Amino acid sequence: MASQPGAALSLFLLISGLRAGLLQQGRSSSLHGSSENFPLPDSFYEQLQSSGERQNLETENVTVVEGEVATISCRVKNNDDSVIQLLNPNRQTIYFRDFRPLKDSRFQLVNFSSSELRVSLTNVSIHDEGRYFCQLYTDPPQEAYTTITVLIPPNNLVIDVQKDTYVEGEEVEMNCTAMASKPAAVIRWLKGNQELEGGKTEVEAVDNKMFRVRSQISVTVLREDDEVPFVCLVDHPAVKDLETRQYIDVQYKPKVEVSVVYPQGLTREGEPLELFCRAVGKPRPEKVTWVRVDDELPDHVLIEDEKLYISSLNKTDNGTYRCEASNSVGSSTGDYTLYVYDPPTTPPPPTTTTTTTTTTTPSTTPDASATTEPAVHDTRAAEEGPLGVDHAVIGGVVAVVVFAMLCLLIILGRYFARHKGTYFTHEAKGADDAADADTAIINAEGGQNSCEEKKEYFI
Repeated sequence: MASQPGAALSLFLLISGLRAGLLQQGRSSSLHGSSENFPLPDSFYEQLQSSGERQNLETENVTVVEGEVATISCRVKNNDDSVIQLLNPNRQTIYFRDFRPLKDSRFQLVNFSSSELRVSLTNVSIHDEGRYFCQLYTDPPQEAYTTITVLIPPNNLVIDVQKDTYVEGEEVEMNCTAMASKPAAVIRWLKGNQELEGGKTEVEAVDNKMFRVRSQISVTVLREDDEVPFVCLVDHPAVKDLETRQYIDVQYKPKVEVSVVYPQGLTREGEPLELFCRAVGKPRPEKVTWVRVDDELPDHVLIEDEKLYISSLNKTDNGTYRCEASNSVGSSTGDYTLYVYDPPTTPPPPTTTTTTTTTTTPSTTPDASATTEPAVHDTRAAEEGPLGVDHAVIGGVVAVVVFAMLCLLIILGRYFARHKGTYFTHEAKGADDAADADTAIINAEGGQNSCEEKKEYFI
């Protein structure tokens, strides 16, 4: 019976005899050492493979990164003490029960029992990839195979650029190459934390199932890209967070902004004015100058680098003041338009006991900034404050009074128009020459017979 130790030994001797009879096929060699194992006829392994469908022999595929440890396990359900052995892809016996005929010390026995044969393979390389066979000497023999897949991460990641320094608006072409890997790596591009699209990828096969991947991307750089990392990131099952970075030096012309240091509100006659010019560029602006557009600077203007100072404003100071800054890339300007208002006046004392409370909401006008176009500041905003509000109140009261008087005049005119006219009648025309009242009545009655005399005239 195959379940008895003697039967297993007999089967083993039978296999050994078959191997000896096939010496004309030559000795097979181990992958990492010599061994006197010889291949068996294909019909024998086909019988084992077909019988594996009815067996209780189990194993799993193994995926391992190059240089790490792979563990192969041959498990048997309801074993009857049959012999278990493990073979490499060349059908050479690695372990027969707990004995290792193969002279490769990287294979080590982890566990052996009647239900399992577990073997470890250290320092795995691409040459160890393939099918490994678990065999169980039963009647008929049983076999199952496990596949070892070896992953090889990219051993180098490089970004190539044409030059180190660029001017704003230029196009930068970058190439990232992931050297030999298995399987082929996937390359992604990031600018800071933002993923970039549009990269072109080329995959090239190299020796022994390896791949070289090259990705190219083109970007138009802006001043915001200065010292921002461009990241080449690799996605690969054998490695995590593999990336390389490239920093681009971007030069750009100055950006000029003119701001008012004092005063914070309206610029009035007799008060001081201080302006500040802020110019940012790369390389740093070489020089900052002040001019007045279409006119000369007033004699009493003081200029100290980025500052312009007028101690006492007057109407002749009105105009546009321009700050100019330049570097090796280009030049830019920023403008400030000055309008000098009259000095504040003291309002007359109130003539009545009526108290008017006016609440105003201050408004904030943001400073304009210059990029490529000059930045312009204008002090001629709508005048606000207590004096302006009093004028508005007085004007409103006068308008109401005038409107009321006009309405009154219109009403009176219509009234007099309705009651205007003189009434004339000739009904008592004969009484005008009467000597007394009786005669007048008689004459009046006689006059009523004439239709012409009864007419009334309205003028």
